[in-house]
Amino acid sequence: MKKLNLYLIALNLALFFLSCSEPYQTNPDEIRVSLRSVGHQLLMSQQDSTSLVLPIETIDENNYRIKFENELSIEPDSLVNTVKRAFDKSSLASNYIIEVEKCSTEEVAYSYQIVESLETDIIPCKGRTLPKSCYELLVKFQKKDTGKNLLIWIITIVILSVFLYCFLRRKKIDQSEIPISNEVTLGSFIFYPEQHKLVKQAKEISLSKKECEILEMFTEKPNEVISRDELTKRIWEDNGVIVGRSLDTYISKLRKKLKDDPNIKLINVHGIGYKLEIG
Repeated sequence: MKKLNLYLIALNLALFFLSCSEPYQTNPDEIRVSLRSVGHQLLMSQQDSTSLVLPIETIDENNYRIKFENELSIEPDSLVNTVKRAFDKSSLASNYIIEVEKCSTEEVAYSYQIVESLETDIIPCKGRTLPKSCYELLVKFQKKDTGKNLLIWIITIVILSVFLYCFLRRKKIDQSEIPISNEVTLGSFIFYPEQHKLVKQAKEISLSKKECEILEMFTEKPNEVISRDELTKRIWEDNGVIVGRSLDTYISKLRKKLKDDPNIKLINVHGIGYKLEIG
């Protein structure tokens, strides 16, 4: 549960970062309505309630042109405030450039840029009124700051990756801490090879290392004959030791320790080897 809560915290942080990114730009119809409102307010600021704002020209998805039926003068302070009010009301993009062009020459008579931070707004010649003439307003919406959004996505992915790695790593460690039991059931006994013991109910019977190794071989092949050569080679010769009758001695010891269960017998198969017979 604790690890799940950590992962949810990471997800909430990611959503927080993403929420800081600029929302998807309003659709073109809403943009045109807002731009017509800008044109109308500019005319009304000059007590012109009769001339028309011509249809908004869509240059492309980010650029639009506002045209007027008659000449007008442009007062920069009023233009900046009018555009800002209209855009704020319509929740349009906060990054844009406004250019005032002369109709005949398309010469830029005045322009300014608004970006997200007010400190970086570029508003030249503020307060200088443009004389009455034929003007068009070119509105350029700036594309989203892909660098910033990319950084946000990178931060988000890193945070999620770190928490996911920690979550999976901790889960793996937890699983590795679960003891792996290799106990073997022998009739009424339980054989623990790594602990070198036999357990029957509450009684523990200790086994020597060699007894344990021999019994482990028999539990791998219950009710099967294992030759003397195979037993001797694995228990002694592989360790660089060759013995004579040691095997018989250990078999005898194992028989005594297993005698409490009549269903388990270590049988001598004459001329071949031994067999652990489990009834």
